[in-house]
Amino acid sequence: MKTIKQLATLILILTLSSSFKLQKQESISLTVQVSDLRNANGYVQFALYNKENSIPDKNYEKYFKKQKAEIIDKSSSVTFENLPAGKYAVGVFHDENKNGKIDKGFIKPLEGIGYSNYESIGLSNKPKYSKANFELVENKTINIKVIYLSK
Repeated sequence: MKTIKQLATLILILTLSSSFKLQKQESISLTVQVSDLRNANGYVQFALYNKENSIPDKNYEKYFKKQKAEIIDKSSSVTFENLPAGKYAVGVFHDENKNGKIDKGFIKPLEGIGYSNYESIGLSNKPKYSKANFELVENKTINIKVIYLSK
């Protein structure tokens, strides 16, 4: 009988410890900041990605999580909370006219866009998940440069 109680206690301890471990893994937060926007019109949309081939995401259909934030002093930020550890990439766009989509001219976006790990975007430096991703294992803050390809 003593062995059964010890075994039950051990199972309970293991179950609780794995539950606490899962809760800890899901408690990571990522803060994303942008600054030096060309104006304070509209809002900034932040999209978090966690899968290969998810960016570019022209119609915002492949994201893991998405948030919008207001612009204050040509800057904006959001915090994604309760994330599991893993690889992520972030895409942002400055939606100046608040229509929820990236407006384009002939080829180039008319509004500002940016991705994690990108300082410039062009024909030889197109956005892709393999370059934009980073490892998230603890709370982190990143800054993303918003790039305006059209004036």
